[in-house]
Amino acid sequence: MLLTQGAWVQSLVRKLDLTSATKIWHSQVNIKERNRTTMKTKWLLILSLPAFLIPSFQVILLPLKSVSLKHQLNVIHFIQIPWTRVLHSSVHSTENLVGTHDAPIRCVEYCPEVNVMVTGSWDQTVKLWDPRTPCNAGTFSQPEKVYTLSVSGDRLIVGTAGRRVLVWDLRNMGYVQQRRESSLKYQTRCIRAFPNKQGYVLSSIEGRVAVEYLDPSPEVQKKKYAFKCHRLKENNIEQIYPVNAISFHNIHNTFATGGSDGFVNIWDPFNKKRLCQFHRYPTSIASLAFSNDGTTLAIASSYMYEMDDTEHPEDGIFIRQVTDAETKPKST
Repeated sequence: MLLTQGAWVQSLVRKLDLTSATKIWHSQVNIKERNRTTMKTKWLLILSLPAFLIPSFQVILLPLKSVSLKHQLNVIHFIQIPWTRVLHSSVHSTENLVGTHDAPIRCVEYCPEVNVMVTGSWDQTVKLWDPRTPCNAGTFSQPEKVYTLSVSGDRLIVGTAGRRVLVWDLRNMGYVQQRRESSLKYQTRCIRAFPNKQGYVLSSIEGRVAVEYLDPSPEVQKKKYAFKCHRLKENNIEQIYPVNAISFHNIHNTFATGGSDGFVNIWDPFNKKRLCQFHRYPTSIASLAFSNDGTTLAIASSYMYEMDDTEHPEDGIFIRQVTDAETKPKST
């Protein structure tokens, strides 16, 4: 099902079953919530301008109006809008300024264990925000521009330029817990933590994915591996595509990847197998998001200007129902 169309959909986020929102670069986007009981649909509208025209971001914290205030931190996520480099929060239509970065905000996460919002920016900092006030709870320098980050329990995994990966303890940000270099040769595109908090998956612009573990012991580190994906043979020449998006299935600990080849693959990281591949979407897969119960996958098909400003298919968000046959590891 095609949910909505915009222009250059950059990222999808979700915190409720059958609830999808988007981080967008340009034009407009509809955010659709469907109530399981009443089957009524609610729509919210966000407007933005393209990042390449105004190199700065506004971030809005957007709760769903059908959710009680006391549960808002469990059911909200963030809409990232290229506008002013400021962090805004919105609670029941009341918008409040949270804070700013000195350059575009590339990623936003929420950590329920520590009750903080986390932002990563091209200004080479990660900032923590107290959602109750809201106010800045700390600014932490990174070695390079922040490209991606993911929360794993009370740990924060940050991927920066220069193929660097830093692991922080959100309870004590006084020092970096681990400093790593990506095991992949080329630029990091996306990092997502395992739901079981044991490790993370990292993708690069060169059609590869690495499965990494947080435990630094040599015995555990022997389990890590990497594999090629999102490559197509065209006219007897192998075309290699960036792996732009990763999303974990919260129940099965399997994960989906989306690439600039327009394909979505589901992987079993334990048996090192691909479980399935969906049909080819009209253009690059910019982002993916499983629902909390794992029955639905939101897929953003959006041209990412890999071949510069050329004619391309319309951008869109597709909502796909997925089954255990597609997402559950096969018994061995």
